[in-house]
Order: sequence, then structure tokens, then C-alpha cells
Amino acid sequence: MVTPQPRTQPVVLLDVDGTLVDSNYLHVDAWVRAFADVGMAVDAWRVHRAIGMGSTQLVDKLAGDDADRVREAVVDAHSSYYAEDTDRLRAFDGARELVRALADRGARPVLATSAAPDELERLRAVLDVEEELHDVTGGGDVESAKPEPDLVQVALEAADAAPDEAVFVGDTVWDVEAAGRAGVPCVAVRSGGIGDDELTGAGAIAVYDDVAALLADLDASPLVARPTS
Repeated sequence: MVTPQPRTQPVVLLDVDGTLVDSNYLHVDAWVRAFADVGMAVDAWRVHRAIGMGSTQLVDKLAGDDADRVREAVVDAHSSYYAEDTDRLRAFDGARELVRALADRGARPVLATSAAPDELERLRAVLDVEEELHDVTGGGDVESAKPEPDLVQVALEAADAAPDEAVFVGDTVWDVEAAGRAGVPCVAVRSGGIGDDELTGAGAIAVYDDVAALLADLDASPLVARPTS
């Protein structure tokens, strides 16, 4: 009798900021400075709690009644400050290797990020895994970013996959919620600075320290589906 071998899920949707690339705290700094430019002192921890949302949603959440007045200026300033830190971006240990391992197993890795087009271009350059990617979807492809499910749904369409053929990997509760609303299970990593309880409370089916830990445990992880017969 031949023992069935593990097989990777056909589609793995991958968040980028905080998941594959160490960028969350650069975003926090850029947002704090951007809000300061319009005369708003926003605590860094509050910004961190909103990282993972689309830019519009983040400003609306943090600026409250002033959102309409400051939204465009804050978003533009954030983009400018973040661009200044491009040379500080780095792929997390194991990020490239995870994408390559998935591709080698026959999976279709798809980047699914809320990043704006200019930010996504820089992130893709840092990752340097273009040959292994099946597709890339970003904030420019949807009207509503995470935690709405639109980005996950667009990524599924790009991979020509149903929700039960995919798994999402992310680092924030917004990733978990967006995936859940799209009917896709989410594996979370702590590298974005969010703890286990919140990630599992949002619906994450498993939590790892980072993508290196996920890679090391790949065969036992939810990214690998074991045939039942």
C-alpha cells in the first residue's frame, strides 16, 4: 500500500507588509509624521493597531470627524515619508524560501496586499520572487481594501480558485477578517506585532512566529493538505 503524500494547497494567498517584508513599523513612523503635518498628534500604538487596513480606512479610523478634511494630505504625506525609508525594507528570513517552496510543490503563490501601486512595486523588488509568483494583487485592484474581502476575492479570481482551494497567510486581524469574509482560512504570523489571542480570536486557524517558522513546519501546517484516501 502506498502512503498518500502531503500536497500543498493549490493556492496560497500571501500578505506582504508585516508578513513577508519587515515594514510595519516603518509604516507606523510614516503615518505618525503624516498626521503631525496636518496638526494631529496620533499615538504610534493607535497607528500600529490600524496597520493592515487600506490607507483610506486607516485615516478614517484614526482621524475621526476630521477624516474628510485631512485624508488626502495625510495619505500623500505617508507615501512620501514611507518612500524615504525604502532602503530600510527587508524581506523576513524565510520569506523568499517559503514562496519558492510553495511554487516547487506546485502551489500557486499569489501576493494579496493592500499596498498602493508605488509601495507594491518597492515591496516586490525587495522580495525578488517574481518567477515563483502566480499573480500579484494590490490595493489598486479594488475599491475597498482590508478588512473588506474584496482583495482576497480578486486574488482568488486571479488564481482561478474557489475559497476552499486556498489559504491566506497574514499578520493582522484585518488580514484574518478579510480572509474569513471571503471564506478562506487564514494562517497568521506574529511578525506584524499582533499577539496570538487577537489573531485566533479573529479566526486564524494557526499562528506562527514568522514565515521562517511556518516554512520549518510546512509539512505539518495548514498550507499542506493531506489526501483522505
